[in-house]
Amino acid sequence: MTIKEIAKLAGVSISTVSKIVNNKDQNINPETRSRVLQIVKEYNYTPYGNVKNTSTAKSFIIGILLQNGSRTNLILNGILCAAQKYGYSILLYDSKNSTETELKHITSLCKNNVDGIIWEPVSEESTQHEHYFEEQNIPIYYINGFSENSYYIDFVHMGYVLTQKLLDYKHTKIACLLKENSLRSALVLEGFKKCLYENQIPYNDTTELYISDKEYCSKIINNHISGIVSSHFASSLILYEQMEKLHYYIPFDLSLVSLRDDARECISFPRISSVKIPYLEFGYSICEALIKKCERKESHLDNYFAVPYVLDNEDSLKPPSFMRAKKLVVVGSINLDATFNVDRLPQAGKTTTIRKSTTTAGGKGANQSVGAAKLLREVSLIGETGNDVDATFLFDALEHENVNTQGVHRDLNAQTGKAYIYIENSGESAVTILPGANGNLSPEGIHKREYLFKNAGFCLLATEIPIETVIEAAKVAKKYGVKNILKPATLKFIPDILLSLTDILIPNHKEAAMLCPNYNSVEEQAEYFLNKGIETVIITLGEDGCYLKTAKTARYFPAADFLSIDTTGGADAFISAFASYLSEGYSLEQSIQIASYAAGFCISRQGVVPALVDKNTLETHISKLEPELLKRNK
Repeated sequence: MTIKEIAKLAGVSISTVSKIVNNKDQNINPETRSRVLQIVKEYNYTPYGNVKNTSTAKSFIIGILLQNGSRTNLILNGILCAAQKYGYSILLYDSKNSTETELKHITSLCKNNVDGIIWEPVSEESTQHEHYFEEQNIPIYYINGFSENSYYIDFVHMGYVLTQKLLDYKHTKIACLLKENSLRSALVLEGFKKCLYENQIPYNDTTELYISDKEYCSKIINNHISGIVSSHFASSLILYEQMEKLHYYIPFDLSLVSLRDDARECISFPRISSVKIPYLEFGYSICEALIKKCERKESHLDNYFAVPYVLDNEDSLKPPSFMRAKKLVVVGSINLDATFNVDRLPQAGKTTTIRKSTTTAGGKGANQSVGAAKLLREVSLIGETGNDVDATFLFDALEHENVNTQGVHRDLNAQTGKAYIYIENSGESAVTILPGANGNLSPEGIHKREYLFKNAGFCLLATEIPIETVIEAAKVAKKYGVKNILKPATLKFIPDILLSLTDILIPNHKEAAMLCPNYNSVEEQAEYFLNKGIETVIITLGEDGCYLKTAKTARYFPAADFLSIDTTGGADAFISAFASYLSEGYSLEQSIQIASYAAGFCISRQGVVPALVDKNTLETHISKLEPELLKRNK
């Protein structure tokens, strides 16, 4: 392509093309200049030799001079994208933190007659060499430099945004996790302090933590920090792991927000709430602005480059634990339930034909924890499984329902517990149980999981595990100020020590009769338990509802109006819903009535875990029939 052909394509004279490619186009119309440059770039036009060798000839090359190239790969990607879009090549130099190497590169860039420079200086003294570029009229854009005309990613604003997000979640005891000798950390800390100041939250040395400090986790715990802003994603991952070893879990015990490099996008777990650092966008914008300056086009770029900063997720954020409804701890059996639909329950000497069978997670511990989790309660389950395929199935099922399984242990020497449930057409059921690993949940095992009782409101206890373990769990709960709700399944006798530790007792009418055979009426049985020191007694009566007895109240509650299909999980649905709404601040009477609806939903469906109702379905149903019931503090 000749200069004559370029001129013809552009519709201008040869002299006009010559002036433009040799940067002598001060008096030429900007639109004409842009049109000619576009054609020159598209057709890769190279000026004649005598033009090419002059210092003013355009080369369509952008020089990149970096302090340390290993830290700026993503910025380079952005620069390259912009350069390619506008028809430029890049010439890359890495100073490797050496001022001597940097000066050699400056000389080389001048010899190569680049059109413009993106320069990340090694030190404050580096800019004394900028006159080499000025003498050849080569424009410079500084990044991460030491002067006022340098351009930066706005880490201060990002630190502010992350801090504000924790404040939005009502955290006030927050700290900033930093790296020593890091410019990014220093700028994030500046934004952190600014946000605290503007929200009238005091700043002190305890809110400034460094990942290199071996005691930083202890400082978080001892200073009751509830939220962390991290300047580096790698530090967040270390924090996540270290806190788990101390039985502090994100976000249940500690909320965490972090900055994240683009390269971290492939990390899917743990799900840390983070803001992506816009390295790519920054590099693109810097290069685009420089090219426009080289081509004498108008452009504007703020010294602090900022884009809308939005968290990629909020999975590692929760309000402080003291502001949330207290979590539940469930201690009980975990089984694999095999459910058989039959025309009539098995009888001695008679063969029973099974019409249908299903396999699900079960056991009172699993049932109650899933019931609470479906009602959006934070719930931790303590129990034992075997080390078999059945255990893997149960872990998957529990985690799918958002149950915290940190307290569930695999016993290497036992098989997973199983329950065989027979359901006849009327909805009545018979259950046989193979305890398996459930029988190995020991008092020592409760102490190993003692941390799960922190910040709990209620402990749900079922007696399909060793009674000494139930008693120990009740003691640990009391130690942490947690109220005990006891379901006395399979018990013929309740030790007095367990009665003294129980706050709320919820037997069914058959269990109540078994435990106090000398009393015939429900009212007498409830009075018996009350005299044993239990504050609240609720005896469930199946289709007849339930009976409540306290020192001030004696009242029957009707059952919710549902067709009975399978009564197996009714009690577990009732207890989990009762505890969930009581922990949310509903009154005792309200919680019982809401729990009756939850039990109704469960018995109207097949199975237990699949039949447990979710919060939205439950409250939508109640709001249509008794909207006043969902208003707290009656």
